[in-house]
Amino acid sequence: MESLSKNKIKLVRSLQRKKFRDEYGLFVLEGHKSVTEALNHYPELIEFLVSSDDSNMLTENHYFLAESEINEISGLSSGAQWLAVVKKPKIQSINKQHIVVIDGIQDPGNLGTIIRSCDWFGMTEIICSKDTVDCYNRKTVQATMGSIFRVKVEYVDLKRYLESYNHPIYGALMEGENIFKSEVQNKGALVFGNEGNGIREDIQKLITHPIHIPGKGNAESLNVAIAAGIVISEFSKRSML
Repeated sequence: MESLSKNKIKLVRSLQRKKFRDEYGLFVLEGHKSVTEALNHYPELIEFLVSSDDSNMLTENHYFLAESEINEISGLSSGAQWLAVVKKPKIQSINKQHIVVIDGIQDPGNLGTIIRSCDWFGMTEIICSKDTVDCYNRKTVQATMGSIFRVKVEYVDLKRYLESYNHPIYGALMEGENIFKSEVQNKGALVFGNEGNGIREDIQKLITHPIHIPGKGNAESLNVAIAAGIVISEFSKRSML
């Protein structure tokens, strides 16, 4: 197994920036579980693989790098040991019954968790405002746990998109109808807003069905990824009835 070249190390480092992820159409996948899933199910997308274990060559583009050196180019807080440079997947949305809409979420972990929830409940398309965190950010990719390969994520002019959307638009707001008692249409958009500011006012005006998750405790609000998981679960359940 060959050692990873300086040029490839430079490429891995450059992919920490969205500019170069967009330019090259590549992103970095880290961790043994995520890399193994890509090897097993999406081998055609792997540009090259890096590991600190040189005893078993898993693909012709498998390179060796000492664990300390992987740590230097890894985005994980603890040693990755496994890292792959992967082509961005071209995903076809297979179920547009309900879509998830993201308005300005900034935390990569929150977006990654929402992508994973969509994958679990069979929602295969997410529409994001252009200022939402990049879905190929390393921390976002890590939080998806492989779901990034199965959920289509698009970045659009959100106001313009929703103005031309011809189905119900549900918005998760503090003031709205109890989600557990509200009527759910067979098709619609589920809108979730920024962690601190919620859904922007101009987007709120386009919401046709404000919804709310009732609580019994004293917490001021729910984390957006948790709120999205509850709403996505409820809509998925109603769709199967």
